[in-house]
Amino acid sequence: MIKLDHAKVAVKNWRTSRDWYTKNLGLKLEFEAPSGGPNKLGIAALRDDAGFTLFLEQVAEPIAACDCVHNFQVDDVEAKHRELSASGVRFLRAPGKQFWGYGAELADPDGHVIYLWDEKSMREKGGG
Repeated sequence: MIKLDHAKVAVKNWRTSRDWYTKNLGLKLEFEAPSGGPNKLGIAALRDDAGFTLFLEQVAEPIAACDCVHNFQVDDVEAKHRELSASGVRFLRAPGKQFWGYGAELADPDGHVIYLWDEKSMREKGGG
């Protein structure tokens, strides 16, 4: 068996990112450490409902948004879009057909791109 279990993302401020991911995407705090070691200024480990852990690691050097995308499955992408938009979260793309399927696109505080999708919309409304 092979299973992706953890991923790490460099962030400018681990507390800001921790708060954003827990408030907006509902990730749960697994643990945090104010100092993650040399040149690491703190880390938060956040777990999703399926047990995957996202490490948000603040680093001393300037960061650029990673050349990757985080895909989050939600119960209802259109409802999640309405909820997050109402709370002030800006989306790069509203729910609709994207090149990767049906869903919405947004970015976290550091510019890391996030795709939101749900199984029903993906199946019924199709992909790009």
